[in-house]
Amino acid sequence: MKTAKAFAVTGTLIMFFTLACGFIAGDFFKEGSILFSMAWGKVSLIDVYIGFFLFSAWIIYREEKWATAVLWILSIMILGNFITCLYATIALYKSNYDFKQFWLGKHF
Repeated sequence: MKTAKAFAVTGTLIMFFTLACGFIAGDFFKEGSILFSMAWGKVSLIDVYIGFFLFSAWIIYREEKWATAVLWILSIMILGNFITCLYATIALYKSNYDFKQFWLGKHF
């Protein structure tokens, strides 16, 4: 469980600083339009969003309140894997070292 927490926290921090650098140094719309005009840019976008939808299904399953799940999912669709890492980190800390609680949430 400590290893999982370390990976989740590390992923959260890496994604936070990566997003910050991207927003500071880049032009999202200009560079994004170039990226999405390429075949592999489209493939990457589809790949990322399929992962988002899969992760979102897990959030819907484990969250007690529908509104909470919707807010997490909207955040994922906007800020990407920074939010997935943050969600996993919070879920790991709330699970009190119990993987069953981590995976099942309200169904535990």
